[in-house]
Amino acid sequence: MSIFARVAGTGSYLPEQRLTNQDLVERLAKSGLETSDEWITTRSGISARHFAAEHELTSDLAVKAAQAALTSAGITSEDLDLIILSTSTPDHLGGFPSTACVVQDKLGAHTACAAFDVQAVCAGFTYALATADAFIRCGSYK
Repeated sequence: MSIFARVAGTGSYLPEQRLTNQDLVERLAKSGLETSDEWITTRSGISARHFAAEHELTSDLAVKAAQAALTSAGITSEDLDLIILSTSTPDHLGGFPSTACVVQDKLGAHTACAAFDVQAVCAGFTYALATADAFIRCGSYK
């Protein structure tokens, strides 16, 4: 029997504070810098960005996205046996405790669930996905 990995559910979360390109244009104009929504969008593909509130940590954002993914997959946090979190902005500088472990605790995934961070900047998602695939294919995790 061949073991394979698949994406069973997805989730996302955007913080409430939203800054559009027009908002940015107006802020920059106050500093004497001229730009436009069109200029920013053409060069970056970005039309708006979201910022976490002062009290929100990376783990808070990740928990909300994870809860949506669990719902999408039709499972609970008790079904998890591995959490791999990719971030370049951990809750704690120095990486201890890892943000994945904080997420694990906030989700209540305390039964036989390992957790660790992958910090590889832009390639982090790809590395985390490949690592999860390898763990699943070798039979270490579900």
